[in-house]
Amino acid sequence: MQYIVAESWTETCLSGTWAVIEIIVAILVIIGGWKMLAKANKPGWGIIIPFYNVYLLCKVAGRPGWWLILFFIPIVNIIVWLVVALNISENFGHGAGYGILLWLFPWLMFLVLGFGGDTYRNVRV
Repeated sequence: MQYIVAESWTETCLSGTWAVIEIIVAILVIIGGWKMLAKANKPGWGIIIPFYNVYLLCKVAGRPGWWLILFFIPIVNIIVWLVVALNISENFGHGAGYGILLWLFPWLMFLVLGFGGDTYRNVRV
């Protein structure tokens, strides 16, 4: 009996490489998000709890907690994440450009917010 393997050696190596990259990015999001939430006087460990982390990000952005529900609506969630990212940027004293970078590259910008000299001030009350 013969088995046909659909994956080539290259696909196998690349899938392993992507898995490592994804793990590294996830670790960077956790580390940066933890520090950023701690700066905003929120529990840093909340970044590792699914759904609760989005709730905390809404709170850091100065938005109500029920906005978590909007993240479950396709297409709307992209717009809502943009608004939340812009508000987080504003609350850390940055402008719209920084918020767009946060929207596009949260793994990098969480690190910058967490380990940078920025202070959290809730502009939106």
